[in-house]
Amino acid sequence: MCEKIIRTEEEWRKILPQEQYHITREKGTERAFTGKYWDMKTPGVYQCVACGQDLFDSDHKFDSGTGWPSFWEPVAQEHVRTEIDRALADRVRTEVLCSRCDAHLGHVFKDGPAPTGLRYCINSAALNLVEREEQEK
Repeated sequence: MCEKIIRTEEEWRKILPQEQYHITREKGTERAFTGKYWDMKTPGVYQCVACGQDLFDSDHKFDSGTGWPSFWEPVAQEHVRTEIDRALADRVRTEVLCSRCDAHLGHVFKDGPAPTGLRYCINSAALNLVEREEQEK
């Protein structure tokens, strides 16, 4: 596992644009079908916008019809962590966070495709796509 990144909220505010700060540090959610990557088909690796850790590979991305980027597994289980989210009064969800900097990424649900049956429903604003060609240089 990578070394943990710990910053004050003031430091995060200086580093991240307002929307990215709201989503990753205040557990916000972008509106469906509005994020940069919800319909992206470009090959590459999606990294945490806050710390640059590799999170999801485009080979594991699928069209869930929800309006958010959806993946059936992370690049490595140790790159994400989960917590119970009781923010909505009527249901309990599983929150997905970056294991390196604790950025809120989105939620994971048990209605995804094989082989995992999981749907990691992730905010575009929490991600940065490094295109495959850029990675190979």
